[in-house]
Amino acid sequence: MTTVALKDVTKVFRDGTIAVDKLNLDVNDGEFMVLLGPSGCGKSTVLRMIAGLEEPTSGAVLLGGDLVNDLEPGDRGIAMVFQDFALYPHMTVGGNLAFPLRLAGIEPSPREERVADVASALGIGDMLGRKPSQLSGGQRQRVAMGRAIVRRPGLFLMDEPLSNLDSGLRAELRAEISGLTRELGVTTIYVTHDQAEALTMADRVAIMRKGVLQDVGTPTQVYGRPATLYVAAFLGSPRMNLLEASVYVHLDRYITLSLGDQALHLPWDDIRSRAVAHYHGERIVIGMRAEALTPVAPDAPGHVLMGRIRYLEHHGHESLAFVDIGATAVVVDQMGTPVQDVAGPRGRSRLGQVMQRLTGRGGEAEQPAAEPAGDNRASVLSDPGRHHRRPAELAVRLAPYPAVGPGHPLAVSVRMDALHFFDERGDRIDVGWR
Repeated sequence: MTTVALKDVTKVFRDGTIAVDKLNLDVNDGEFMVLLGPSGCGKSTVLRMIAGLEEPTSGAVLLGGDLVNDLEPGDRGIAMVFQDFALYPHMTVGGNLAFPLRLAGIEPSPREERVADVASALGIGDMLGRKPSQLSGGQRQRVAMGRAIVRRPGLFLMDEPLSNLDSGLRAELRAEISGLTRELGVTTIYVTHDQAEALTMADRVAIMRKGVLQDVGTPTQVYGRPATLYVAAFLGSPRMNLLEASVYVHLDRYITLSLGDQALHLPWDDIRSRAVAHYHGERIVIGMRAEALTPVAPDAPGHVLMGRIRYLEHHGHESLAFVDIGATAVVVDQMGTPVQDVAGPRGRSRLGQVMQRLTGRGGEAEQPAAEPAGDNRASVLSDPGRHHRRPAELAVRLAPYPAVGPGHPLAVSVRMDALHFFDERGDRIDVGWR
């Protein structure tokens, strides 16, 4: 049985960079866990600490319930698959597959049998005599997978193994890797920045941002009820529509969610209304996915927002209309920083900060401030000035190549039960949190 437990694991590099900050994560025996996040969020560092290639600054790494902080990588019973395949170019496919077994002292006969079984399972049984240079990218990745599998480890660690492949091949290998690891029953931790990989392959997904765990749950849980504004913005295509709203409570009737000149009304009998009511007179963030929005006639009953199409994106099977409803957007960039709050100290713009770094001009007071940490996080609803506020453009799914275009009016019905609510710190407003 191989379980993984990370207890308050922190990694600080010599230059003071905090790559991982007090991470607590449990991976069950046989589970396929995906670490998801943008480049630089700390997910590969987590993998390297589990493998023993990096030493935690503090905290405990446990494998199968045993503390392994001081255990050498070769003694941890793990196998790693890397992004760059890392095959031996002078060896054949069979030689690459057999290499870890030769190191382990396995006799030739059982060694050849295990290599043949793994090669057959991965569809490379007829390539054992070829060199890596004679293989395609997908075939080389299968060999790299096979070299890890043939050892029969207790734990697989995979660091973005498909990122160098084209999209069609990635989709094919996603299914193969997921099915094979489940068939073998091996605990797997898989690192990726691709949300499609995470949501299709994982038993559970752990989403990271700047070294901090943001959310962990099944794909359905993290997509359907994201714990933070960052997770909501990161998951989904098209991205979730995030709107600034003012809350006004009408006791025993409904809650008005004011979106500029328009409003939605959350029924009082909605189980979420009591939680949202605590923000009476304040601003919150409302999240709407495209699947919660349906084009309707302007006089349709229900919760309807009116707007005009700003532009269209055609995707063949559907078109996306981006509709200006006169509300204010809350935009979160890939690393989770509120884009709305673009002014640095003394109101210096982000462009000005970049120019200062490039030219060396400007004093110390003009440097961008460090991001507040912990409970002192900046509000995602901070207002540096009206010229920095962005109009909300609701992403609405339409039929392919509709008979409308930019400037056309569009009425959109909103499914109130599918809305997400977040406070000014970016935390979910909810009841009965999972």
